Amino acid sequence: MAKERPAVTADDVLVFIPNIIGYLRVVLTLASITLMICRPDRWVVGIGCYVASFVGDLFDGMAARKFDQSSAFGGLLDMVTDRCSTAGLLCVLSREYAHESTYALLFTMLIILDISSHWCQMYSTTSLRQHHKSADGNKGRFFLVRWYYLSYPFFGYCCVGAEFTYVALYIHARINDIGEYDNIGMFLECFLMISVPACAVKQIVNISQLCSSCYAVAAHDASKKNK
Repeated sequence: MAKERPAVTADDVLVFIPNIIGYLRVVLTLASITLMICRPDRWVVGIGCYVASFVGDLFDGMAARKFDQSSAFGGLLDMVTDRCSTAGLLCVLSREYAHESTYALLFTMLIILDISSHWCQMYSTTSLRQHHKSADGNKGRFFLVRWYYLSYPFFGYCCVGAEFTYVALYIHARINDIGEYDNIGMFLECFLMISVPACAVKQIVNISQLCSSCYAVAAHDASKKNK
């Protein structure tokens, strides 16, 4: 007779390996933002912590699949960490580029777009009892949104391009302040020529995601009213 597996408790879920990686990502994100704001002289460590947190997003997903420890809590932790990390870095950029009102406004608007589009996407799919990245959850959505979640290379291009655009802009501001532009600055300018288009595409996806998720919620409301 096969041995019965013990029941999984909430405490067990909280200490799943991918969730532990998620907690580490939270610590790294908080450390990075704190260093970039309070100890700008330690900006290299700060940006290193930020990149480490971003890379950790890859490993928590791998761990969830390897150990069969996917969970709704893990998905929530991952989403909140991603959004708060990006918002935190954009806040730092608004501070670094405060002397340029256009840039400060742009970074603020990017925060609003990023959070609102992802929150609406999460809400619209959860209300239909679907995962926000699943094919069923995105059925009928704008083609860019479907492509974004179903094509891993496109997803990676947009996410990595956007995040490293923000990282490069932060480094650019820092090296200007400390007078070490030279070769690093030239490299960053070349890098930004590659990453900025990916970042721009990511914002187009965010706008599409915001509009299509809101429409999906309205369509769901209409369907319920007509029953």
